[in-house]
Formats: sequence, structure tokens, C-alpha cells
Amino acid sequence: MQSQDVAQRPAPPSPAGPVVDVEQAEAALVEHYPRLVRLAYLVLPPGLGRSRRVLTAHALTQRALPRARTPAPVIPAQSTGRDGDPGYTLVRLQVLRTALEAGLPLKTKAWPKRAQLPPLLPHVWGLKLFPRSGGADELALDQRLSTLSGPARAAYALRGLERLTDDGVCKVLAAAGVADPEGAVLEAGGIPAQYGLLDSPEFDPCSLQARPTDLMRRRQHLKAALVAGAALLACGALLGLPGEGWGPEGAAAPPYARNPASQAALDPSKLTRMPPSAWRSSARTDFSVWPARGDLTGDKALLRRALAVWARPGETVQVSVTPGTLSGGPAGPPQLLYAGTVDAARVVILYDGLRIARYAEPKDGTQGAALDFARVDGAGRAEAGAVVLGRSDGNVRYLTAPWVRKTGERDLMKPGSGAMDLALTDGVTTPLASPALRSGPCSSWNVLQVTDGTRTRLLTDLGELVPARLTAGRPGSPREVSGAAALHTWQPFACSLGTMRSAGVRSVNAWAFNEQPLPDASGSAAWVCTRAETWRGGGARVLAQFHTPGGAYGAAAAQAENVPACGPRDPHVLAGVLWKAKAGDWYLLAAGSRETASIRATGGVNGASRRSLLTVPAEQGAQAQLKGTLKDGRSLGGLR
Repeated sequence: MQSQDVAQRPAPPSPAGPVVDVEQAEAALVEHYPRLVRLAYLVLPPGLGRSRRVLTAHALTQRALPRARTPAPVIPAQSTGRDGDPGYTLVRLQVLRTALEAGLPLKTKAWPKRAQLPPLLPHVWGLKLFPRSGGADELALDQRLSTLSGPARAAYALRGLERLTDDGVCKVLAAAGVADPEGAVLEAGGIPAQYGLLDSPEFDPCSLQARPTDLMRRRQHLKAALVAGAALLACGALLGLPGEGWGPEGAAAPPYARNPASQAALDPSKLTRMPPSAWRSSARTDFSVWPARGDLTGDKALLRRALAVWARPGETVQVSVTPGTLSGGPAGPPQLLYAGTVDAARVVILYDGLRIARYAEPKDGTQGAALDFARVDGAGRAEAGAVVLGRSDGNVRYLTAPWVRKTGERDLMKPGSGAMDLALTDGVTTPLASPALRSGPCSSWNVLQVTDGTRTRLLTDLGELVPARLTAGRPGSPREVSGAAALHTWQPFACSLGTMRSAGVRSVNAWAFNEQPLPDASGSAAWVCTRAETWRGGGARVLAQFHTPGGAYGAAAAQAENVPACGPRDPHVLAGVLWKAKAGDWYLLAAGSRETASIRATGGVNGASRRSLLTVPAEQGAQAQLKGTLKDGRSLGGLR
């Protein structure tokens, strides 16, 4: 019996909840990816076969990311873990919904749903992938689950993996579009509750075995593909005559303008090259005084291709642009910062006064050029400390400024462990782990530590060309994250940097704006505000975070974008969170910056305080509106 019990009607409306940003949903998906894939694998119909179930489970989970800000279907009472994360709740519901759709029978008079079709990606040619075999108990459970309908398998998985009550399972199934959630729960109850077996390798689509496909059939297909490829090459050669073909400009598109200015920008002999000691006597210390480095600075053919692709990227070029950055060609000859071999690629770094452009092509000569842009106008000595040369195998390699004398790798979540020295060769660091490339739970956050004389700075990779600078302290007068106090301030909130990836972030500051005694006398919680400033000026992201004693991570109590709060123009912030004591009592805890004279809560919780902290008994799930008054009489709204 397959999953024909899924409703053929739209899913019922979910309760109004917090709006989830795409970045928040992405962070939840990446952190809990193995659990979500396992849930999809268990719900998918067994008739697909183990190999296709694995690929389909990964494809459905990777497509669960929303395209825009989306209301969460469940309102968490406390954002302190997976069960209270609205981003996780949202992607879990989407995974469950599409996994149930995959088991629907195909209809002849309607277009099939995407989940009902074999996944195009991910795919591994020539191999079959399937989970490792478990024991006799796991095999027996798998056979019992195959007799259930899709909604019943979903109910059993939600009970076992998510530890939901029957009422919670019914709510999730109803939101996923199941017509009879209670019936699905009742059907799942006919299977013995061997929930511990669901964590075994038998049901783990992330721990796989590989075997070859049908070798004889594959050989026949390969011969047919070779014949078709030869015919295609012959046609391409005929169509390419008598044109110029693949000329010296590589993957660049055909020229569309021929004027002196544009031609000068494409001439590698006219590139600006600064002498190695220019930064010592210059009034400016930014990218404009970086010397040209690398073992290929004299390769004019490489430089010509890089300039041509920058001006006219062809259709095969992978182009990435940080938000707010123009991607057009340079107005005149740019400055050469680097040309050399980085791992398996030839890389060229160029600077035109406003942008950094990185061109990369495979070292073996195959096609696949990449072009990355980052906006760096207004960069000073602190922001012009390093540029990403390349990323591979989960690591990142940097080109550092000429004034950087020492580099190291530091785990931001272990402030007492010190920094591990990184070797510098002509300004290029040895590889270090990149948090931007990591998947799975966040257990560490490695950053680049650069030392310029007596000053030490921390830079973090957020998936862009220029790393973001980390600071700590009151807005308007932040300090470098080098001392013990600043490092401990960042420790519980390092993983929150994952929500700021690929947003054009210039710097991120962490400010411990208050400390609040907990009502059960278990210690004091820290209130920290992190603000990410961007290169374009707009789009600043603010997170008010709450950290209880002994907790490894902070919890996001409120977030906002394009607001002056927690910044140099308005160094004030007010936020609140529902908190559950060990005895089971719920409280609304709110805090403002220390210039706050009073706080009032209205709505689902009512209370007031004539100081910068507020503690009020509350009910689970209650919602309140916060309003504060500063000591100078100005009003202060709660961050939402």
C-alpha cells in the first residue's frame, strides 16, 4: 500500500508565526541536513528502490529552501534549539510535504509534480548508492514500514526521529496536506515502537555504499555517446569556419565595442603594477598600494584572458557578484594584485579602485572559467588585510596585504586555545578551514588572524571574495577581537555568522549591551547585539542574542535589517525572549542598553520596569510588544 492517502486538496493554513528569512532557513537546513534527509528517506515509498530513494531524499531536502521570506507554520516559544527554530520547522514541513507527494500515483490528465519525477541532481554516473545494511531488526522494521501508507510512515518517522506527541504529529501532517492525520497515526501504531532503530545506518542516506551499475549496458551507452560527440565536433568545426574560433581571449564573449579606452583596459602591458615598498611611503594603506605578486605576473596570455573575460564574460563563465557590486568591465587599465597558480587553478586578482575582480581558470586547460566581484570602495588598512585566492576541499587560501607580518588560524568558539600559526609565502597563506564551506552542525568557527606590527585583527570567510572584519565593543568605538574579553564575547555567537553569508558584509561587531539575573537564581544571562555592516551601506543586519550560563550557543531573540539600532548612529537596542526555568515556569525576559530608563510589555504579557531589565511571569507561547524609554526621554521600540 503506497501513499495514496495524501490529501488532494491544498494544505490547511498554518497558525501565524514569525517570518523566516531565506538565510535563517538555509542555516537550519545545513545544520540539520542529515536528520532531514533521513526523514525524507523514511517517508518515500519503498517501491522506488534504495538507490533512487537515497537520491530523491537528498534532492527533496536540497529543494526545501524557500525562495523568499516565508511565515513559519509553528510559533516556537523559545528559540533555544531545533524544536524552537522556526527555520527548521519550515524546511521540515517542506521536506515532509514533497516526500509525501513523491508517493502519489501519476495521473494521465495532469502534469506530474516535480517530486514524482526522478531527480536530475544530485546524480553520480556509473555508481549505485544505497545505505549500509543493518541487522535483522532493522531489516524487519524496514519490511514492516513498507506495508504502511506514506502518511503512516511519516507519522512513524515524526514519532521516532522528531519525538513528537500524537497531537504534534497530527498537526504536522495536517499542515503537510494529509487528509486523515488521525488515521495515519492510528495506522502507524500497528508497528512496534522500535524508534531507536531509526538512527541506525540502515536508514541513513548520508552514510552510503557504492556499487557499479550494469557494466555491459554502460559500455554500449558510452560507445553511442562517443559517436554522437564525434558528430557534434564535426558540425562545430564546420560552423566555426571561417571565424576566429577559440582565440587568445579564452572564455570571453565576442567584442562589442572597439574604442581606445576599452581597448586600453584589455591590454595586459598597461596594467598598473605597484612596487613592493609603495605602501611604506604612501598616505593610503588600502588595495591601491598592494604590489603585484605570484608566479604568473609575466604571463601576458593569462592576463589578456582575465581582462577580456572581465570585460565580456562568455556564457560558460561562472560569474558571482556580491550585493551592490557592479559587474561591468573596467573603465581603464586596472591594477594587478596577483597572478599565479593556486591549487588546481590559475588565478588573477585585479583592482580598479572600486572593486576586486578574481579570474580563475583550470590549470589543466579545460573549460570552466570563473569570475568573482567584490565591492571594496572606502576600504582602509583594517578592511584591506586579505583577499580570498581560492577555496577547495573545505579550505580557503588568502592573499594578505604587504603590511601583514604574521597570520594564524583561530577557532572563535575556543577563545582559550590560542591561534595556530599559518605559513606565509609571498603573501599567500597555507590553507585553513573555511566555515563558509562546512555543512552539518556548527561545532567550530575558524577565522584568519592577521598581525600588523603590534595590532592583531580577525577576519572571517563568509563565502565572498573579501573576508569580513570582526570587532567587539560599543557601537561607534569598537575594538579588535584580540583580548580575552572580546574573544569570550564572541564565543557563544560565532555560529550566528552563518546567517550573514553572501550578503556583502564588510564588518561584524558584537556588543554585550546588558546582563540579566535569571529569575530562578541559576545565574545571569548575557544580552549581545551583533550588527553586520555591508560594503554598499544599506542592508545592515542586526541580531539581538540571548545566552544563558553554561550554554554552548546563544539564541537569536530578535533580528532586523536596515535599522539604525545597535549601530554608531543609534547605539541602543531593546529585545525580549520567552524563557523557561528548570522548574517549568515561563518568563518574559527583556533587556535594553544601559541608557534605558524603563521598559513596558503589552499584549500577551503585561508588565513594566523602571530600569533597563524586565522580568515578568508569562505563559508558554505568549507574544508581547516591548516599548522602552531612554534616560534622555526618547522612546525605544523593541527589535523584531
